Amino acid sequence: MSGARPSRRTVIAAGGVVALTAGCTKYGDEGAEPEAPKSQPPAASSSPPKSGGKDQPPAKAEELAKTSDIPVGGGKVIKDKKVVVTQPEKGDFKAFSAVCTHSGCIVSEVSDGTINCACHGSKYRVADASVADGPAPRPLPPQNIKVTGNSITLG
Repeated sequence: MSGARPSRRTVIAAGGVVALTAGCTKYGDEGAEPEAPKSQPPAASSSPPKSGGKDQPPAKAEELAKTSDIPVGGGKVIKDKKVVVTQPEKGDFKAFSAVCTHSGCIVSEVSDGTINCACHGSKYRVADASVADGPAPRPLPPQNIKVTGNSITLG
């Protein structure tokens, strides 16, 4: 052994190179499709199964909320579905994406006639999700919903 130890600068530089290399391996293939293993059979068709020559009935849509859960002039954020449902006027239900157009946060609440994002203070109007107060650059995109009786579903 020569007894010579690497300098602090050498150790830090080497650590930086290792960290940079490890970090860079995560990026670069985001758009690439993963290659399927060659030993597996081709994937099954994604079309719904048929029974007796007839298509299966469509799956029942999952309920987002009851109409009674949505106050007139307000709304409700359904965070797990990333949807906000509003009722600007009695009996008029609308739905929008709950993903803020500023930085992608999920909006936090509906109050005082606006859909509010707690991340940076953006506010959207309950009637049409247009921007009432920035920094959001554009309205929340609309979502299709169906109201059947007292049930509100996506669709």
